Amino acid sequence: MSVLFKEGTQRESGVETIKSNILAVRTLAEMLKTSLGPRGMDKMLISGTSDVTVTNDGVTIVKEMDVQHPAAKIIVEAAKAQDTQVGDGTTSAVVLSGFLAEQAEKLLDQKIHPVTIIDGYKKALEFSLELGKRFALKVDPNDRKILSQIAYTALSSKFFSSSTTLNKIIDISIDAVLSVAEKVGDQYVIDMSNIKFVKKRGESADETELVKGFVLDKEVAHEGMPRRVEKAKIAVIDFGLEVEKPEISAKMSFTDPEQIREALEEQTKYVKSLVDTLEKLGAKVIIGQKGMDDIALYFLAKKGIIAVKNVSRSDLEKVAKAVGAKIISSIKDASSDDLGYAEIVEERKIGNSKAIFIEGAKDAKAVTVLVRGSSEIVMDEIERSFQDSINAVKNVLNYPYIVGGGGAYEVELAMRLREEAKKVGGKEQLAIEAFADALEEIATTLAGTAGMDEIETIVQLRNLHAKGYKFAGVNVESGKIEEDMMKINVIDPLVVKESILKSSVEAVTALLKIDDFIAAAPMKQNPQQQQPYG
Repeated sequence: MSVLFKEGTQRESGVETIKSNILAVRTLAEMLKTSLGPRGMDKMLISGTSDVTVTNDGVTIVKEMDVQHPAAKIIVEAAKAQDTQVGDGTTSAVVLSGFLAEQAEKLLDQKIHPVTIIDGYKKALEFSLELGKRFALKVDPNDRKILSQIAYTALSSKFFSSSTTLNKIIDISIDAVLSVAEKVGDQYVIDMSNIKFVKKRGESADETELVKGFVLDKEVAHEGMPRRVEKAKIAVIDFGLEVEKPEISAKMSFTDPEQIREALEEQTKYVKSLVDTLEKLGAKVIIGQKGMDDIALYFLAKKGIIAVKNVSRSDLEKVAKAVGAKIISSIKDASSDDLGYAEIVEERKIGNSKAIFIEGAKDAKAVTVLVRGSSEIVMDEIERSFQDSINAVKNVLNYPYIVGGGGAYEVELAMRLREEAKKVGGKEQLAIEAFADALEEIATTLAGTAGMDEIETIVQLRNLHAKGYKFAGVNVESGKIEEDMMKINVIDPLVVKESILKSSVEAVTALLKIDDFIAAAPMKQNPQQQQPYG
């Protein structure tokens, strides 16, 4: 190796490399395992800058952790992909990856080739996607009761101070998704960027509300401006209401004080012409991405126009969409057709700060969730809870199939996979059965977090599923086995379960294909030699 690689290069090869990667994945999965389910524990994560995050949200944990091992990073990326695709099931994806990796290690110890394991896992995934659809229930996505039950299950692992908060989050989540959803044929098109979150400290989480419109975390730009405008025409601009600074440095020379006065008058005249033009278009509210100087604000206040300045580009685009306006880039090309409309634009006091509320917009497809809480940590966790419940509702609207939660889906799938494995035969059969064993570990983990006996739990579940109770699962709240998780409203969207399987199998099979690990020697930091002067 010394001939082929630089000095200090590390190398592992063969089965030892695979086992080393599996160990890293299992370690990561073990960390998240205790966070699975409604009785899962929270993690306290402290960043290098001493920022504290307390959560049991899988994707937040893996994002905040500075994972160094390359194999573990693959699992982290799989969890992030899971979150991007369906917005839920990230903890399950990491934990299942760990279980699949553990089962693969047992097969490697039996001298089964990694490629055979990969083929078996891929067949097991194909069977799972086909079998799962067979025993899943198709539902009416317009049934609010079903949507509520789905959101409830998504939030069951979150901590809330009261059931009032939980029910409020569920209701707001459903209303938010239905407000931005557009039906195209038989499918719903849901743009999640139309749901904005604004966090304002103070009051309790019960005061969180849904605003059918847009909330800008800004204040009116001038004290002399009105605080409320009804039936408002709104100009959304991305140019400044001020004298533009030249791109190159320039100096003005004056020989007479009168010339200074004339220059200032010209500047005032220019800014006033911008304001007059916007007023002639009919604008009663101006929302701008750039600055507005004192002269502009004086004239706007005098005309009774509300102005908001220095709005971020993303918020500017969302406001334009919400009120039906076109973003005006140049005053020369502006017309009254570019203006948007809202019934009310008002500055309101929230806690110790203020915000601009834009409500009653025509054909609005944007809503804002105004999150309240006693601290930043509480509000962050409430926002993460909203993300989970909103995604759960969205998933059922797009793919209206549901299955029982509490490990019911995994145990039923494992039972059916074992039957399919017998038809396959050979060494691949062992890999498919190992896949089934990994699935059942999800149910035993849920039982473990609830303080139940894991072996007794899996034996009881297998018996119930063999008798035809396809949605029998673990009720972690009562610590008992339920014959039908649907009856206690523990329901999961099928699309989330399918996504967990896909991302876990993709990540683990990628690791099983790696049989060589070559790490270059770290670069040496040579101290700079001082150069002699002269």
